[in-house]
Amino acid sequence: MARFDDLIAVVTGAGSGLGYATAQRLAEEGATVALLDLNLDAATTAAKKINSGQKSARAYSVDVGKWESVDKTVAKVISDLGQPDILVNCAGIGKFVRSELETQENWERIIGVNLTGTFLMCRSVLPGMIEKESGSIVNIASNAGLMGQPYSAAYCASKGGVVNLTRALAVEYRSRGVRVNAVAPGGMNTPMIDTWGFPEGASRKDFARIMSPLGNSEPAEIAALVAFIASSDGRYMVGQIVGMDGGITCG
Repeated sequence: MARFDDLIAVVTGAGSGLGYATAQRLAEEGATVALLDLNLDAATTAAKKINSGQKSARAYSVDVGKWESVDKTVAKVISDLGQPDILVNCAGIGKFVRSELETQENWERIIGVNLTGTFLMCRSVLPGMIEKESGSIVNIASNAGLMGQPYSAAYCASKGGVVNLTRALAVEYRSRGVRVNAVAPGGMNTPMIDTWGFPEGASRKDFARIMSPLGNSEPAEIAALVAFIASSDGRYMVGQIVGMDGGITCG
């Protein structure tokens, strides 16, 4: 029996990158997976790839930073598939920018997707998990939430928020059967990495401390860790922020 047989998983940002790798891993281990993404076409394509392997996946459109969109989409998932047993918050965005040149639009969007979006998804699935007295939530934080990273004030603030949001929810709901944990990756080979750009006048030496000699991780590697935490094998993990960044934060 696979670890996620008869369980329903919701994965955000599932149209590509880590979200897709995570949805694929959970489906391979037996879960029925709802793939949520702002880009419905990307989520639909991802779901079709998973279903081609005789797995069960379904695509949904959501803007995780908007309360109404999250509640509406989660309600649709519940209506179609049932109450989620697992939530993995992979949706995230970022951009390198000098802090003195930061814009309100960029700041609010990064905080809105990465931090508010994570909270809203947790908020929307928690009632069903509380009712069943079981559930596992895995938030994707970042080593940028554990250390300083240049030209990334909004991203660091958002992921630092995810770190302590995870701890707050963990202590609030552990006695009600819901486990909340987070994974904090470093650089990862996903499409998102190409959207960050490079600040004018910045030196590559500025980024030396956030680069691992092992290079970037692959999404499947992080997805394997997420699957362990989400499964019954991770039963005793509550409120943990698990780093997987090639040793960047080890010293």
